[in-house]
Amino acid sequence: MLKLIDVQTCYGNIRSLKGVSLTVAEGEIVSLIGANGAGKTTTLMSISGIVAASSGQIIFNQQRIERTDPDKIVAAGISQVPEGRRIFPGMSVLENLEMGAFLREDSRKTREDMEYVFDLFPILNKRRHQAGGTLSGGEQQMLAISRALMARPKLLLLDEPSLGLSPLLTNQIFEMIKKINTEQHMTIFLVEQNAYMALKLSHRGYVMENGSIILEGKAAALLTDSNVKKAYLGI
Repeated sequence: MLKLIDVQTCYGNIRSLKGVSLTVAEGEIVSLIGANGAGKTTTLMSISGIVAASSGQIIFNQQRIERTDPDKIVAAGISQVPEGRRIFPGMSVLENLEMGAFLREDSRKTREDMEYVFDLFPILNKRRHQAGGTLSGGEQQMLAISRALMARPKLLLLDEPSLGLSPLLTNQIFEMIKKINTEQHMTIFLVEQNAYMALKLSHRGYVMENGSIILEGKAAALLTDSNVKKAYLGI
């Protein structure tokens, strides 16, 4: 479904991505782990078109998208849940969800998806008229995920979904991510600093260091890799 071929992305004269190549197959959960500043978020931003790749190819469902505007990438079927949630704090929960469906014209299916996210996160239904900025951190993360789902994506990009959450809420969020993948057959590309949780959830994983992929493989194998255990799992 997604293929990056030798992607390089620069901020001015600084190369953040140094020839990244990876794949995400339909139906998979694939994680990208690495230290702060490794280039994980830039990878997602390059896929979304928010930061333009300087060179290389980004291919989504057989179409090159590295020179495509972000709104057209969303329309093609890619939605991103950004780091730090980035909900609209002055808008209600309902209005945030409606913004996620902004590009859609299928009102019946949009209502169905609204009911699905309310079933997935019942607390959002209870708070549907409450301003997003007044929600707890965990509730805001649920809202950010739900807003992305309202675009009915084929590929969901998740950037640090556990950031700032308690272990209990982190477990709940990761359970919901697995449920979305299983029930909706949704392909998920996950960036996450909690390497253990990410790899436990994923089918495959990539390890990034200084803008380059240094290791890849099945998630279960990466969990037992001595270098990964030492550098990212604290073992």
